[in-house]
This record gives sequence, C-alpha cells and structure tokens, in this order.
Amino acid sequence: MPLSLYLLALAVFAMGTSEFMLAGLLPDIAADLGVTVGAAGTLTSAFAIGMVAGAPLMAALARNRPGRAALLGFLLLFSAAHAVGAVTTSLPVLLTTRVLAALANAGFLAVALTTAAALVPPGRKGRALAVLLSGTTIATIAGVPGGSVLGTLLGWRATFWAVAALCLPAAAGVLKAIPGRRAEPDTAASPLRAELARLARPRLLLVMLLGALVNAATFASFTFLAPVVTGTGGLDEWWVPVALVLFGAGSFAGVTIAGRLSDRRPGLVIAVGGPLLLAGWPALAVLAGEPVALLTLVFVQGTLSFALGGTLITRVLYEAAGAPTMAGSYSIAALNVGAAAGPLIAATTLGTAAGELGPLWTSGLLVAVALLLALPFRPAVTGDQRHAAPQGRVERTHPPHTESDHHRH
Repeated sequence: MPLSLYLLALAVFAMGTSEFMLAGLLPDIAADLGVTVGAAGTLTSAFAIGMVAGAPLMAALARNRPGRAALLGFLLLFSAAHAVGAVTTSLPVLLTTRVLAALANAGFLAVALTTAAALVPPGRKGRALAVLLSGTTIATIAGVPGGSVLGTLLGWRATFWAVAALCLPAAAGVLKAIPGRRAEPDTAASPLRAELARLARPRLLLVMLLGALVNAATFASFTFLAPVVTGTGGLDEWWVPVALVLFGAGSFAGVTIAGRLSDRRPGLVIAVGGPLLLAGWPALAVLAGEPVALLTLVFVQGTLSFALGGTLITRVLYEAAGAPTMAGSYSIAALNVGAAAGPLIAATTLGTAAGELGPLWTSGLLVAVALLLALPFRPAVTGDQRHAAPQGRVERTHPPHTESDHHRH
C-alpha cells in the first residue's frame, strides 16, 4: 500500500475521533453552555445528518477538481469548524460547526475512497478501504478515550482544539504525497447524471441497504454499551472505556479481515461472519451479566461487525464502479444512514421490558433482516457472476473498465 493511503488514514483518524468523542463530552458541554444534556445530544444528530447529506453533495461539488485540492480543502474546513467550535459559547453556533464539520468529513471520505481506489492496482479496493477505515477504528481505540481524558483534564474545548490541530499535519501530508492529477477520474467521460443513474441499479441499492443495516446494528449497540457494562454487567464506570477500547480493537481486527478477503472472497466473509454476527448479539444480551463473557463478546462483535460491514461497503465500490467520482459517496451515505438510524431505533427499546439490553436485541434483529434480504440475492451480494449474469464471464477480483463490463456488474 502506498504511503499516501496511510496519510489519508491519519486524517480519517482525526475525523473519527471527532465523530465519536461527544459521547464522553456531552455533560460538560451542556453545563458549559447552560443547556440540557438532551439539547446537547442534538450535536450528535447534526453530525450524522451532515454526513448523510454531505457525502453525495460534496463529492458532486468536488468531482471536477483534482483529488489533492479537494482533500486539502475538506481538511482545512474540518479544522476550521473545530477551531470555531472550541471558542463559541452558543449552542446554535456549535450545532452549525458540527454540520460543517460533518459535510467536510463526508466530502473528504467520499473523495478519499475514490482516490484510494485509483492509487492501487485493480482488485485491491478492499485493502485500500481497510487502510482508510483503520483510521476510524484506531480512533475508537485511542482517539476517543484520549479525547475523553483530555476533556476531563483540560475541558471539552481542549479536545476540539486537539482535533483541529491534528488536521494540520494530515493536510501537509496530503499536499506532499497525494498526486495532483495522476489517476484522476475522467469526469467528461462520466457525466454526473450518468453517475447518479447508477443508483437505479438494483444490485448497488441492495449492497448499500445491507451495509446500512449492518452498520445500524453496530451503532445501535455501540451507542448504548455503557449502561450495559455498568448496569447488567455490574462493573464500575471505569470499565466503560475498557469495553469501548475492546470494541475498537475488534473493529480494527474486523477491517483487517475485510481488507484481506473482501476483494477475492467476499462470499466467505458474508457466509461465515453473517450468521456468527447474528448469533452474537442475542448471546451478548443473555450473557451480559457475566463480566468475562460480556467483555469477550464486545471484542468479538466489534470484529464481526466491521468485517461484515467493511466487506459490504467494498461491494458498494465495485457495484458503483461506473460512477468513478461518486462511488465513494454512496459508500459513506450507506454507512451513515445506518449510523444515524441504528441508535434512534435502539433508543425506542430502552423504555420497554428489555431495558438497557433492548439495543442488543435490536442489533440482532437488524442483522437478521440483512441476512434474510441477502439470502435470495447471494450472487449479487458476493459479486458472483455465474448466476447473476450467465452471459458474462466471471470477474470477481477486478473492477469493470469498459462500458460493456459495467453491464456484467
């Protein structure tokens, strides 16, 4: 993998830290701004909405610009939004900065995915995606706990300043290491209308839906993991960051697995990982009262969630290969629809008899829906052309390069 991919991952690390860090900062933000914790919680929703809307919008606006210029612009906007957020005393202003940061984050990821796919040989999109996603997973392991500690010691504003500062070396790396024009998509040969028309393809919509469902299941439980650890698990509060780090370590292992197998063996990941992930969420709900089992399953579910989710998002890139400037945005939109919907669905179960375990059962149900949808369309999900398109040749490891190849996918 080229060095430039790891520099992109550094930027994704900063952005991932920002996306998840509010979970530990909301009480302090609420107290400082003189609002309720519930009102401060709208900052999380604002970011998720900005990510969903921003991915296709920012990718469309940046499609005629060199990848390096677009990436640098998004990074600087992201940094500036956090700098303004760090000094404001107004919740509406802070909400605005979160939306702007989300737009920049979504645009950066959309362009980064497209750029990464162009920087590696055909058939290695999964590995390139794994490198980028490693920035997010490392953020859950180190960035989010580190931000929480920094916020405790120096206040929540210091965490915002730290994220803003972390973007600067990443921006310098992008400016130095990302090619100015090499491997850029030919936007004249791929009009925006034609790229958007790819969204009418059932295969693309299917893998986007499956990726969204699996990610919804992941965030449904991740968001409400703390009450399970301290409630049903009976552990002290300091075990919450331990559980989050274990989940983050599992997610890193998961994207590594996806990176190794999603290009050549996506069917294997889905066939093995899907049922295991489905069984794991109810098992976690049943065994949450046993601390060792709880912490072990948190790691396992993190691994399975990101292995399966990463593989499905890689399939989005392949199925959207006829949309060279927009494919990354379709992946990001699918991920964030799930990230926004999962916690909202899970929250409705907290007031039921299931209580704090409701989100775990919700995750199991979401994965079950995904697998039931995938089962009758297995060739389309795995990229196996032998049944999906008998008239074409099997091409599982290489993205299409010609218009005639596009119809085989």
